[in-house]
Order: sequence, then C-alpha cells, then structure tokens
Amino acid sequence: MNISHRAETIQASPIRKLMPYADEAKKRGIKIYHLNIGQPDIETPKQILNAYHNFTDKVVAYGPSQGLLTYRESLQKYYKKNKIDLSLSDIIVTTAGSEAIIFAMLVTCNVGDEIIVPEPFYTNYNGFATIAGVNLIPLTTYAETGFALPEDEKITALISAKTKAIMMCNPGNPTGTVYPRKDIQRITEIAKKNNLYVISDEVYREFVYDGVTHTSIMHIEGMEDHAIMVDSISKRYSACGSRIGAIVCKNKKLMSAVLKFAQARLCPPTIDQIAATASLEVPQSYFEETISEYKKRRDIVFDELAKIDDVVCIKPEGAFYIIAKLPITDAEKFAVWMLEEFQVNNETVMFAPAEGFYATPGLGKNEIRLAYILNENDLRKAMLIFREGLKKYKSLKQ
Repeated sequence: MNISHRAETIQASPIRKLMPYADEAKKRGIKIYHLNIGQPDIETPKQILNAYHNFTDKVVAYGPSQGLLTYRESLQKYYKKNKIDLSLSDIIVTTAGSEAIIFAMLVTCNVGDEIIVPEPFYTNYNGFATIAGVNLIPLTTYAETGFALPEDEKITALISAKTKAIMMCNPGNPTGTVYPRKDIQRITEIAKKNNLYVISDEVYREFVYDGVTHTSIMHIEGMEDHAIMVDSISKRYSACGSRIGAIVCKNKKLMSAVLKFAQARLCPPTIDQIAATASLEVPQSYFEETISEYKKRRDIVFDELAKIDDVVCIKPEGAFYIIAKLPITDAEKFAVWMLEEFQVNNETVMFAPAEGFYATPGLGKNEIRLAYILNENDLRKAMLIFREGLKKYKSLKQ
C-alpha cells in the first residue's frame, strides 16, 4: 500500500532525529546534557499548576471553538498590558502555537502558494507548510551579521505571483535574533505595497535582554488587514505540555475563516485553557526572575563559545537559543560522534545540527543550535564537555 506524497515528504524533526543515538547512550549509562530542545527547566508558575489540581468538574466538556470566554478575556487583558488593544473577536484560542501557524497558512494560502520566511527558521514550519500544501521560500540570513534581515531589494526579489505572506519569528527560534522596530516597519511596508499578509510568531515575546525592546506586528499602525500574530503559553510560562496557543488578527473576514477551521477541530483543550486563564495571576516578578536567569545562561554559553577559535557567533538578544558556526564540515556527524564516542566522566552533550533549520540545500551544515535551558551548574558542565569534545573531534579529523 502506498502512502501520500505529503506523508513521504514531511520533514523529520532535526531536533529529535538524533534521539535514537541518545537513547543508546543512556542505555550505556551515559548522562546526557540536553541542549538540543527548547524544554526549559524553569518551574511552571504555581498559579497554573494549582488550576489543574483544583479542577473539580464531573465532566470535561467541549468548550467553544474559539476558546473559553474567560480565557479569551484574560488574553485580552494580557495583550493590553503589552500595548496591544484587541476585541474578543480578534482572538481565537488554538491547540498550541502549532495549530495557530497551520491555521494562518490555511487561511492565507491555496495549495502551491508561497510564504517568504527568513532562514534559519523554526524547523516545524516545514512540517506545517507540508500539511497546508504551502511552499516556504527562504530569505537567507547569516551568522556573521547576527541573522539580521537583508535589504529590501533581496526581500522583494523573492515575491512572485504565488506569494501570499511573509512569516517571521520575533524573537527568533533558532537564532535568538530580535528584529528592531525599523525592520518590522520595513516588512510591513513591503507587505502593504505587495498586498501580502505578515504572520508573526511571537511566542518568545518576554525574553529579550540587554535593554532591547520587543516590537509586535500588532504595534504597527495600518496593518489591520495584513497582520496575523501567533502565540503560545508554552515558553512564556514554561508550560510546554499545556498545548494552548492563539491566533490574533483584526481582519474580520480572515478571522471568520479561521473560526470555521476551529469549528472543524471542535475546540481547544478545556482544562488547559482553565490553567492558562490562571496565568493572569502570575506576578511580574516571575518574568523578571526568569529573564534574569535566561540572560545569565545565555552569557555562560556565549562566553564559552567565544573561547573556541574560529567559531562564528554574535550574542543573541532574545529567546533562549544560540546558533554557532563551527570550524568543522558536518555538524550532524559531530553530534552523533559526541553521543557515540565522547564522554567526560561518563557525561556528554546533545545539541541540534542547524542544517535542518534551513530550506536552502547545503546551508547550515557546519552550524549548531544550542538551547540554554539548563541550570547554571549543568550548563557550565555541558559547555566544558562541548568544548573538549570539539577539540578532540577536530584533532581526529585533521
């Protein structure tokens, strides 16, 4: 029996594809420091956990397709604190940010249409695009410039009759890049001039450092018909297993279409929405402490990378990822070697080869993404092991 072309071509996750090697290493008794996946060890706020513990309904019932009213009201208040004024009809709750992105693709594109995306980009965009039948057109950015957006001419050169949207992640996964307001403004001008949507993935909104300010696509005036924001509580509250996201847009026709897709999948998870509603009670001090912790972790990783000759890496200003270009030819082979052959005191490190975050063949082959999601002590150990491993690997390959 054959399977669909869609099933044949959907990308395997480069973040998870090396897990069999990690599993084998663990069977041999090796401890692995996981820097390959954005699963924070920051505790989920007690307000959210208590909402799970206190759920006493006798039936877990369907909710509205657009999400529970109480949760949408709490989102409305949350966004207002972030200087984004919305009506309730501008917000539809989704099953995680993943569904929000898929919905955004489905309502803006027909099968075979195109979305321009700065690369490297969150690898699951590839999978979402396959599901939606959309072609992602890469706008290449480079480690040497901190993955800054190129000039307007290089962006507009990618626009074709099939282009329907520009999509970006800000702050960026996997790069940690935070686009300044002037760049967001540039993108919006291009979008309006060419009648395109802008899909802005803003799940890392809170996590910006060094006095940098995050600019939302919803902050830009005149974008009511063009701007689509996708969001999630996963990283904001270290609640990755609470699969609650949102799609936000002031375009009434577009949101009416999104609602039909939402109705087709019935409703987002009820109990998780109740827990997410409790996030409004999380004090600002939680974010202040979390941001301070991530900044400290970023500095540890960046400072250790800076000690390695010929590594290309500019200090990221947001999220909790770093992409580094290494003085080797194949980062995936290095990653496998670290899991199979290299240990320090029976410990090793796992990271994500960056090639899978690019759509252009051959790019990112000597780059890796590190997620600085471990506590300070473990992170220092992991980076020491990483540096020693890279030194050994280079000596073997010379």
